[in-house]
Amino acid sequence: MITAILGPPMNATTFSTLTCPACGFAKTETMPTDACQWFYECTQCHTLLKPKPGDCCVYCSYGTNPCPGRESL
Repeated sequence: MITAILGPPMNATTFSTLTCPACGFAKTETMPTDACQWFYECTQCHTLLKPKPGDCCVYCSYGTNPCPGRESL
């Protein structure tokens, strides 16, 4: 009965594909579930990615899925 009222449990996505804005290289990575990741080095061109203003991490800025912290909001 409570499950029907609250709905199924939410499962945060833990994978996201990051796309480098400098070279366009995309790589699927596992997101941390306990902290925001502020930096990521592109494995193709070695550009250091940082979050865009207003985003908490590189996954929210350059990923296909928001970080688990933002996804649960």
